[in-house]
Amino acid sequence: MDELANGSRRQLGRAGPMVSRLGLGCMGMSGMYGPADERESIATIQAALDLGINLIDTGDFYGRGHNELLIGRALQGRRDQAVLSVKFGALRAPDGAWLGADASPNALKNFLGYSLTRLGVDYVDIYRPARLDANVPIEETVGAIADLQRAGYVRHIGLSEVGVETIRQANDRHPICDVQIEYSLVSRGPEAKILPVLRELGIAVTAYGVLSRGLLTGSRPVAAGDFRAHLPRFTGDNAVKNQRLIDALQNFAAERGVSPAAVAIAWVLSRGHDIVPVIGARTRAQLAEIPVAMKLQLTPEDLDRIEGEVLATAIAGTRYAEQQMRYLDSER
Repeated sequence: MDELANGSRRQLGRAGPMVSRLGLGCMGMSGMYGPADERESIATIQAALDLGINLIDTGDFYGRGHNELLIGRALQGRRDQAVLSVKFGALRAPDGAWLGADASPNALKNFLGYSLTRLGVDYVDIYRPARLDANVPIEETVGAIADLQRAGYVRHIGLSEVGVETIRQANDRHPICDVQIEYSLVSRGPEAKILPVLRELGIAVTAYGVLSRGLLTGSRPVAAGDFRAHLPRFTGDNAVKNQRLIDALQNFAAERGVSPAAVAIAWVLSRGHDIVPVIGARTRAQLAEIPVAMKLQLTPEDLDRIEGEVLATAIAGTRYAEQQMRYLDSER
């Protein structure tokens, strides 16, 4: 796909790495949506690289290290083709329960050591706390990552799901290349305050949840272990109410002869060159949506219709369960 492989790289922030117009998010390859085929996961990562997608996103807590081991296997002999973005700090019990976040200097240095081993690399391109640690000033966290940068273990510093005050404090301590945050047709909260500050400071966005975890495509949690079974937007009366939005997007997509996924991705791509969607494809077949989305030209009239019929204000339910919402600095 020439538009990904040739000439469409963009710099992630004012001083970040050059990345493809879209990234590959690998969380779903480590059990979050139910069982995944390891061989297909590795083949999907390698197929993404073949397409010219170089931004590969993971977290050290995805599958409690499984995701990094998987990516390490996929990147053997191809490390120079990938920009590795790694989140750290989320704490999980053996049963997968959420235990909070630890972004203290000693902890993050320990986390990175294990990540480098699992990934089989000498450095990561972007290192970021998955959530704000309320017990550690963000300046201390960023300062510790900057130490690792000077030592050659990290190339750039990112953030995830943080609000404007945290963004400013972190960027004052050290330049931030991007903030990873959920952003989609039905999750438009960052537009009010966060995106204007990021653009003022020259910080990019890596947008995850572009398909609202499959909600916008009509996907439903059916497999054992699919965490979406506990998300408010997928359950009870909320699921019934949200079906109207799904139907509206499906109708528009059908008129254009494309999939709802392609429309949802194209919408995020239309929001600005400083926004890089991170697509959570788990199979090579799902990667097929990417070239369609990149070629799909949404007119101003298309955008008005989509946004009018798939109203973000009409979505029922929060994007995470109540316990996890409390950890989102971006929602404060």
